[in-house]
Amino acid sequence: MKTLKKKLIKFETKVANLFNNQKIKAPIHLYHGNEEKIINIFKNIRKRDWVFCSWRSHYQCLLKGVPEKLLLKKILQGKSIALTFKNYRIISSAIVGGVLPIAVGTAIGIKKSGMKEKVYCFLGDMTSETGIAHECIKYSINYNLPIQFIIEDNNLSVCSDTRLVWKLKKLTSSKYPKKFVHIYKYKNKYPHAGSGTRIQF
Repeated sequence: MKTLKKKLIKFETKVANLFNNQKIKAPIHLYHGNEEKIINIFKNIRKRDWVFCSWRSHYQCLLKGVPEKLLLKKILQGKSIALTFKNYRIISSAIVGGVLPIAVGTAIGIKKSGMKEKVYCFLGDMTSETGIAHECIKYSINYNLPIQFIIEDNNLSVCSDTRLVWKLKKLTSSKYPKKFVHIYKYKNKYPHAGSGTRIQF
């Protein structure tokens, strides 16, 4: 656990430094503070399973087996917010909620084909309050699809407080069965985009 945690933090620090030194010209979204929780989640994710993510997905890529050199190459090419590696069964998108229906469709295909794969779909707390999220989660539960939605709750949508915006005490998705929805909280030292040092317009 400790070695893997250090590896994840070291990689994000490297990306942040490259961004600050203007080696990365496109937007980046960095993780920090959730290493142990995401490592524990990936203990259940197998090589044949599918992983869908949003614009923040460096950790998922590394934990799914994407080689560090290949991942860094894509980030340097400006693809940090839309990393997709079909050979490793990991897909991400910068569109809010964009991967959710694709993840559900993948789970439908798995179930209809009688396969044993599972789909894991990562999304943020504000995305979890969107209409597309509720439709996808509700459909998946009602049809008992092989999918789990993982809500990464840092209580922010860019700079807005998610619960304050919606006047919530709890995320709406907290009422769903844990088999289908897993929520974990974390506090990120990085801003929504960038590293907090270099400003990009």
